[in-house]
Amino acid sequence: MWDLHESVQIQRHLCELIMIHLTIDGSDIAVADGRTLLEACRENGIDVPTLCYHPALEPYGACRLCIVEIVEIVEDTNSSRLVASCAYPCQEGLQVETNSAAVRRNRRLTAELLLAGAYRNPEIVALADKLGVEEPRYRLPDADSCVLCGLCVRACNEIVGISAISMINRGSTKQVSAPFATVSSSCISCGTCVLMCPTGKLTLNDVSGLHLPQHPFADYQQFYCQLCDDTAQIPMNGSRSAG
Repeated sequence: MWDLHESVQIQRHLCELIMIHLTIDGSDIAVADGRTLLEACRENGIDVPTLCYHPALEPYGACRLCIVEIVEIVEDTNSSRLVASCAYPCQEGLQVETNSAAVRRNRRLTAELLLAGAYRNPEIVALADKLGVEEPRYRLPDADSCVLCGLCVRACNEIVGISAISMINRGSTKQVSAPFATVSSSCISCGTCVLMCPTGKLTLNDVSGLHLPQHPFADYQQFYCQLCDDTAQIPMNGSRSAG
């Protein structure tokens, strides 16, 4: 066991010793091998907005707010493309622009689409305002709709290891729910999904309302997390009592 642990540590240190050199916004930057462009930017004080990113989760690239422009020279001609910096690995000699006209234009469009369905959400309003979007050109009926960042679903899967909730349906009907919109017997009501939600749309009551974590006729009490809810426990008769 110790040999395996030491091997992992040695490999990690070797990766840190291998440095990647690239240019971001005209500045020469060196980062450890294995870093993404977003990590390189943040390690060097370069602001890149995100919504679906969390350092404890695998990159998802859903919100597209973290896009940056990669400039490539092909046959003496500059060619560029937009990529999600949270999922794009740093490469030797890469030229990256985080605040070009194309990047700003696409981020504003993304922010406007988010604002169209969450124009009363303070987090989304502040994010859009920072990117120069004050008012969306159209609005969805739900002023506080879920922005489908996927953080709650991924946290339940990757951190808790339960996968009690997922994305269901497609297009305009896509939403976060238990699979097949039925009661999930897997949920442990830990509240991790609620804590991960960047907009506050998902609440503990929403999660608890999806199911009964234990059988209603169970002969034991269920205790709730004091950090997530004022409720401390559910007595065996099913009525809540304050903590």
